[in-house]
Amino acid sequence: MKRPQTRRQYLQGSALAGLMGLAGCLSAGNSGQAVGGDPQVSDTTASTEPLEDWLADANGYDGSTRRYSQRDRPTVFVGESIDGELAFAPPVIEVPPQTTVRWDWTGHGGQHNVVALDATFDSGRTNAQPGTGYHYFFDDPGEYRYVSEPHRDDGMKGVVIVSEPPSTGNEVVDEWVVDSSNFDGTIVDETDAGTATVAVGVPGNGGHFAFGPPVLKVTTGTTVEWEWTDAGGPHSVAFQELDIESGEVVAEPGVNFEHTFETTGTYLYACTPHRSLGMKGAIIVE
Repeated sequence: MKRPQTRRQYLQGSALAGLMGLAGCLSAGNSGQAVGGDPQVSDTTASTEPLEDWLADANGYDGSTRRYSQRDRPTVFVGESIDGELAFAPPVIEVPPQTTVRWDWTGHGGQHNVVALDATFDSGRTNAQPGTGYHYFFDDPGEYRYVSEPHRDDGMKGVVIVSEPPSTGNEVVDEWVVDSSNFDGTIVDETDAGTATVAVGVPGNGGHFAFGPPVLKVTTGTTVEWEWTDAGGPHSVAFQELDIESGEVVAEPGVNFEHTFETTGTYLYACTPHRSLGMKGAIIVE
């Protein structure tokens, strides 16, 4: 997995040896420390508390969820320092059923483990060795809350949400924008308009790092304008595999880029500096 280029830089973990199974497994690098242990007793009170209430004191949680597709290989970094506090990074992820999630130890903050409150999964004894890895195969939909036991009271919490991702019915589009947090499966239809507008820097992806709407449908001959909101810092518009782009990043509000679509097809684009956050969009031209 590529190291995300965000304002919260994640450390790259080393490769996890062994085959993925239905249960998780832990590798302890060269630490020589014993691993494994008995499953933990389920915490029914914390498991039934409303999710937002439970996450209120979760380190690194800013209200956003990182969504992954079936083809992704989601990785959570264990012991990441976010705003000076130890955290899982990202703290909340959403994956489809039948996805393997991997946790990689950064080596920061001493001893850690990964333990589900309902005892669904448990990495075993704590470990401090960087390069340690643990993985678990999620088959059933649900919310899986977990902690690092040594740092639970300090707010080191995480959640894996297992659910079917939103869908437009267009597989190419869905695969591209699935990790944009403001994508809900909706296609905004502007096929009767001569000009359509996409806002650049709307709320999403942990800040103002989204296009609004993320998916737009127009007819041939329509001019699409990208209008900057003056939020989220400098942005750009760059289409995939096409020589269509806004050029250098821009922070000034207003319409900073436009393009007239003369050929039918599906056009995918992203903000270059914030693509890894999920700042992506699609134009469907009929």
